[in-house]
Amino acid sequence: MEQSFHYQLMAVQSLVQKKILEQLSDTDLTIGQPKVLEYLGHHDGMSQKDIARACHIEPGSMTSILNRMEDKNMIERRMLHGNRRSLYVFLTPYGKEMWQRVEQAFAQIEQEIWQEISEKEQEDFMKTFRQIYDNLATK
Repeated sequence: MEQSFHYQLMAVQSLVQKKILEQLSDTDLTIGQPKVLEYLGHHDGMSQKDIARACHIEPGSMTSILNRMEDKNMIERRMLHGNRRSLYVFLTPYGKEMWQRVEQAFAQIEQEIWQEISEKEQEDFMKTFRQIYDNLATK
């Protein structure tokens, strides 16, 4: 079992989440929030639906994540162009600070992940990994 792709993928994801939350332990971020902060840091002012899709989070879970982030003053929801039916999510100044912390944590973990792996091996791995994603996403 430990040699299977799905097991290794699950184990690596679990370790990455654990390390992220350890590095950000003083921020009180919960699972899912770093990913949302990273996405909003690059795409501020998106709909909840778009954030959920991009972060691969179920809409119901996204609602809970965003509610907690709003309670912690990391995000705010606003109407755009007078459209009362759609709210868009924006980072607050505090949310932008948290995004910077998340970016640093992700960069540090990626540096740890790739240690002793050549650039060529990294490129080949990422090419294969993207192909695996595409294979699953198109079916």
